[in-house]
Amino acid sequence: MNEHVISASGSGSTRPSRQINVVLRSQESYGLASAAPVLQDEPLPQVKPLPDVDHFADIEKELEAMVGMDNVKSLVYEIYALLYVSRMRTEAGLYGGSQVYHMIFKGNPGTGKTTIARIVAKLFQKMGILSKGHLIEVERADLVGEYIGHTAQKTRELVRKALGGVLFVDEAYSLARGGEKDFGKEAIDTLVKAMEDHRNGFVLILAGYPLEIEQFLQTNPGLPSRFPIQIAFPDYSIDQLIQIGEGMVKERDYTLMPATVFKLRQLLVQEKQSELFSFSNARYVRNMIEKAIRHQAVRLIGQYANSVPGKGELMAIRPEDLKV
Repeated sequence: MNEHVISASGSGSTRPSRQINVVLRSQESYGLASAAPVLQDEPLPQVKPLPDVDHFADIEKELEAMVGMDNVKSLVYEIYALLYVSRMRTEAGLYGGSQVYHMIFKGNPGTGKTTIARIVAKLFQKMGILSKGHLIEVERADLVGEYIGHTAQKTRELVRKALGGVLFVDEAYSLARGGEKDFGKEAIDTLVKAMEDHRNGFVLILAGYPLEIEQFLQTNPGLPSRFPIQIAFPDYSIDQLIQIGEGMVKERDYTLMPATVFKLRQLLVQEKQSELFSFSNARYVRNMIEKAIRHQAVRLIGQYANSVPGKGELMAIRPEDLKV
């Protein structure tokens, strides 16, 4: 079988550095040599300059700096590619398409859902899909009111604030927990109506635990089709959590001593086994690091009551600073 490989990573290109290899099988291999029409590539002298692809570089750099999340990064890049090619098609006088970008984020706490939502909002703003690119983060208490009609009023107000940006509803499944008579159902209905009334005005992202989100989507047959983009956020491995912790202390000009890393690994294994269904991933690591920094400060004050510790000691997080 004859194959031709086209690489989109040629030198001098202004597109992002990510490589895309497309394998095209020859027409003869499918017996289509005589039937397939030959497309003539027409020159397009009137096409306006496209936006500089470098505006994706900062977002790509921010994504690459995040530990793990390969599937999430790939999907964000797919969204960027779709937006960019749609823009090129429009400039070429072709149908650019009308996409719906409402999303479902499924993952346990501390897996980066809110961070990715902010990146998506920024990406959509840079590509001209959203006018502002801000993120409004809400939960059940922000949407559900105390009396009939109050919920719709609160929800509509939050949608109004989110116009031009992203409305991020964390633990969205909690809106359906109270049954038919609960005001949470009114919030869902109001959000669905807002998605129709402001079709291109904002992006709605519903987030929460994977199982609960799946059950929530089954409560309303029309919900799944309204969220064509669904992203799974897997739990971090122990090695990835260690890498995240080391990055956190580095940002603060601290250092984890080798023995501290060993102890942190032990604590993570224990916590992950004991909290199998509620382990908070990077959030747990962040809380541990912040407590360790406080404990280090107390230790240093006790050890150096009559002197000043050196720079290395001021940076070192020792095993005794790491406490549950």
